[in-house]
Amino acid sequence: MSSAISVRLDSEALRALAQLQSTGLSRSEAIRGAILDSAARLRHRATLAAEVAALEADEEDRREMLEVAALMESMRAEG
Repeated sequence: MSSAISVRLDSEALRALAQLQSTGLSRSEAIRGAILDSAARLRHRATLAAEVAALEADEEDRREMLEVAALMESMRAEG
């Protein structure tokens, strides 16, 4: 199901839309694609945030990370 919407674009958004249209996309295709891309980026950020939270909560992983950091520090050349 599709529905029509109306938006007001400022000059920056109009330039961006023109840039998308210059690739051969119609105005509607460019706008739909931009909305879908933006939503995908939000989902990706949420997924990454959940992954980071899980890693931070993993005590064994944190312990191992500190051990590796200490080992790397001990091997660093003086200077």
